[in-house]
Amino acid sequence: MENPQDIFSSNGGCLSDIVIEKYLVESKESVSHVQLACSMQDCAFPLDGTELCIWNTKDPSRQLLILRGHHQPITAMAFGNKVNPLLICSASLDYVIMWNLDECREKVLQAYPLLSLFIDAESRQLVTGCADGQLWIFSLMDGHHYRRVARVDLRKKTETFSTRRVKSGLCSQPEESQLPSTSALGKGEQVEVTFPVLRLAPCDLSLIPNSACGCLSSENTRCVWIGSSVGLFVFNLANLEVEAALYYKDFQSLSILLAGSCALRNRTADQKVLCLLASLFGGKIAVLEINPAALVTAQQCPSMGQSLSVPASSCVLPTSPLYLGIAKEKSTKAASEQRCAARNVMKDQRLVFHSKVRSSGYASAPHVTMFSPKTNIKSESKGSSRSRSSCAREAYPVECAVPTKPGPQVAAAPTCTRVCCIQYSGDGQWLACGLANHLSLVFDASLTGTPAVFSGHDGAVNAVCWSQDRRWLLSAARDGTLRVWSARGAELALLLGKDMFSKPIQSAQFYYIDAFILLSSGPEFQLLRYHIDTCKDEIKRYKQKSKSKLICRLSTTGAVDMTSLSAVNDFYSHIVLAAGRNRTVEVFDLNAGCSAAVIAEAHSRPVHQICQNKGSSFTTQQPQAYNLFLTTAVGDGMRLWDLRTLRCERHFEGHPTRGYPCGIAFSPCGRFAACGAEDRHAYVYEMGSSTFSHRLAGHTDTVTGVAFNPSAPQLATATLDGKLQLFLAE
Repeated sequence: MENPQDIFSSNGGCLSDIVIEKYLVESKESVSHVQLACSMQDCAFPLDGTELCIWNTKDPSRQLLILRGHHQPITAMAFGNKVNPLLICSASLDYVIMWNLDECREKVLQAYPLLSLFIDAESRQLVTGCADGQLWIFSLMDGHHYRRVARVDLRKKTETFSTRRVKSGLCSQPEESQLPSTSALGKGEQVEVTFPVLRLAPCDLSLIPNSACGCLSSENTRCVWIGSSVGLFVFNLANLEVEAALYYKDFQSLSILLAGSCALRNRTADQKVLCLLASLFGGKIAVLEINPAALVTAQQCPSMGQSLSVPASSCVLPTSPLYLGIAKEKSTKAASEQRCAARNVMKDQRLVFHSKVRSSGYASAPHVTMFSPKTNIKSESKGSSRSRSSCAREAYPVECAVPTKPGPQVAAAPTCTRVCCIQYSGDGQWLACGLANHLSLVFDASLTGTPAVFSGHDGAVNAVCWSQDRRWLLSAARDGTLRVWSARGAELALLLGKDMFSKPIQSAQFYYIDAFILLSSGPEFQLLRYHIDTCKDEIKRYKQKSKSKLICRLSTTGAVDMTSLSAVNDFYSHIVLAAGRNRTVEVFDLNAGCSAAVIAEAHSRPVHQICQNKGSSFTTQQPQAYNLFLTTAVGDGMRLWDLRTLRCERHFEGHPTRGYPCGIAFSPCGRFAACGAEDRHAYVYEMGSSTFSHRLAGHTDTVTGVAFNPSAPQLATATLDGKLQLFLAE
């Protein structure tokens, strides 16, 4: 009988061509009777009894995937029939586990070693840096249980920083030469691509003169030095942004262009920083002296040349679009003022002290009988004083507790209907909401009783707004129409048809103390002057005499569609904020009638809501506080901005909003911000902390909207399934 080896040799073959041992692994346990499994691209076998090992046949160089979860020896395994996703089931005496191999491999690739640690005592945060360029920030505050505040990708932050410098004119083109190209690198060269965080060290910019670093030298600014293989970065722990970048290759005098290790130390004597570098390749060690003031100053965005402020700081110019509203208001009052001038005995008295002058709204008492008709006219004079005293309400408590106690919950509609938007009236007595079933509802603030129904739209109502005098309710829907209703009788007072707008109305509101209507449609916003006819002619009431007139329209830079619009109506303001689909926030000055500034890369995705700190008529804040506003985008948290500097002051993360745009709101005292989330919770943040202080449960679906009551510490929330929930202060 012939030897098998002789047969193969006689056919001209080689033993090495016939069979090759591709991989070998040794187990500590006996494998004589173990079960094995194979798929088109993977082989599975147990290792050491309890570990499931996956070896990839297409890429033998790939690291062996080890899956741990069984406590007893694995007795059976089988691959799924589908390739996407590729599943494998393993069984033992204790568990039957279904594994998704794509997710398992992704988690293994993300497990990079921890290279650096830093504790910020002031903000009580723990910052860790990994070899993959990820920063993990955890809260060390009592009761937070080491909650993760944020996860930051250093490479993405440096790219955003470079883009903003380009758009601000600090450099002519993106600094692509400074960022390693992934196409030119091999599979094993992940160090350059991911910016490993070699060292974290404190960066005290408060010691630097204000003239050198501007607003970054504030005592509230908490920054940290990040030492990486390609450069040094100044990172702001409040807004989670890179404030300055120093790349080694930009300086020809430096001997080390790629660092393998790094150490940093602040020198308080001359405000310089010592940096000790060790070369990634070779044996070079260098000591650098860095001037942080010069570094930050050279890379700060230039000032706008003008000071922007939400509260009006100057008179309306004759060339301003707002001048028409002021001129008409003065002309209508001129005749009545002339007639009563002869009867006015106290001629030298200030106008605001006159007993006949209607209040501007800051000190006026709310009218709780706004929706109730006058049925007892004879007793009106007797009960007037009693009703006034009952309407008098206390000021909003500035030091109030956060409203976290669950209150009443009601369904906005008999069937499951999404609540698109909610807003309280200025006196806090009524809550309006827009629904996806084409209706607008007005509830009592306590969510009791039967709501008033405003019907007429043919699309989801995506915006509701109360007038400052609380007489009118504005609603805009996806059917392309805008309607102004009489709040007292739920009657239509003004209709603006879809033929007036090129695209559906995205945002709409009253503006300039009810003098105008402001709305956005497509890439532009429109300023409308309107007149509402209050004639009670029963014969001709079907014929609309109310009218509107277009005053001006302004488009965003680049003519991109607007996603959100915001302006203050409770006091005179010339500022209008608009967000575009190109991830920018643009500031318009209507006194000048033009765009005043553009904030590039405000979020990683388009902003879907802008919320200004408008306060309320029941509380008073510092004038500078009204320059703060919030923005939010899907998957990118909330950001707090200051209009005076056009800088992000703080980044709020922790609420999951990965796919649905959830609403945000400012508290009347300006101390808190609330937002919805997809995990059936509402979140409340304090302005001085980047992580949430309260997580409000009790919802049955995604929280789509939130609103603070302007007169009392109450928070209303709305959900995707049409529920309204009230939260009260303890």
